[in-house]
Amino acid sequence: MNTITAAITAVGAYVPDFVLSNKVLETMVDTNDEWITTRTGIKERRILKDADKGTSFLAIKAAQDLIAKANIDPLEIDMIIMATATADMPVASTGVFVATEIGATNAFAYDLQAACSSFLYGMSTAAAYIQSGRYKKVLLIGADKMSSIVDYTDRATCIIFGDGAGAVLFEPNYEGLGLQDEYLRSDGLGRDFLKIPAGGSLIRTSEETVKNRQHNIIQDGKTVFKYAVTNMADASELILKRNNLTKDDVNWLVPHQANKRIIDATAGRMELEDSKVLMNIERYGNTTSATLPLVLSDFEHKFKKGDNIIFAAFGGGFTWGSIYLKWAYDKK
Repeated sequence: MNTITAAITAVGAYVPDFVLSNKVLETMVDTNDEWITTRTGIKERRILKDADKGTSFLAIKAAQDLIAKANIDPLEIDMIIMATATADMPVASTGVFVATEIGATNAFAYDLQAACSSFLYGMSTAAAYIQSGRYKKVLLIGADKMSSIVDYTDRATCIIFGDGAGAVLFEPNYEGLGLQDEYLRSDGLGRDFLKIPAGGSLIRTSEETVKNRQHNIIQDGKTVFKYAVTNMADASELILKRNNLTKDDVNWLVPHQANKRIIDATAGRMELEDSKVLMNIERYGNTTSATLPLVLSDFEHKFKKGDNIIFAAFGGGFTWGSIYLKWAYDKK
């Protein structure tokens, strides 16, 4: 029997219509376009304004986009991994609801939460299921409604995050294409530097926690930046060395879209020219679990069968890593 590898065979995406630009943010908090652009590379981000719609809405739209473009029957999907840090509810799985809503009623589903590394970890998980030989179609969705947890009076965080979703389909490959190697890590020392303090089992929801804005995301920006620069660059460099890849062997870097300076540092360590570094952070900001698939969607037309792609991400917790994947198809 030929060796099974897990390849991405389709991509879908969705972002809300409403654009929150830096100019608008200038009217909301003490900041300005030049300051935001210089420090983050972000010019605008998309926001899901509907109060009665959550992360599941974004995920469903991205999944439906993939299903339509790839012309697949949802009943053929074996499982769905929902990568998100902003589940609709604390208990009921968002992924389960999404599966039902898109008609994937033969699939089992669950949520995966590793902050901004959720999609990267999900790639590893989806590939393992495919390589087991038991599953033929695994849908991995990365989606977050970050506006639901952002404090728009906190200029340190409200300038960074946006809403969006992306999805990829993993299927078996027998040509040696797809996921080749991974280097994933985590370190609990980061627990206090990027978090939502209340609403979990440690600090239950109360009138006081709501009043004190403890249900919004907070971060120690300087500390997170320092660890992100070091770990994303280290992981990407290691994956190259472990697979005997040079900068000339790498066709594309698909990095988590958190901060342009972090992306530049990672690309610099890999000695990649700018043309190989894919970014859309200026239009979407940090969409957390959705950044990697949104990049894939925006640049899918550039990918060629056999291209070597390096993924890299860093998230709260801390979580981080890098994945080496060979692209499996030419876009029609």
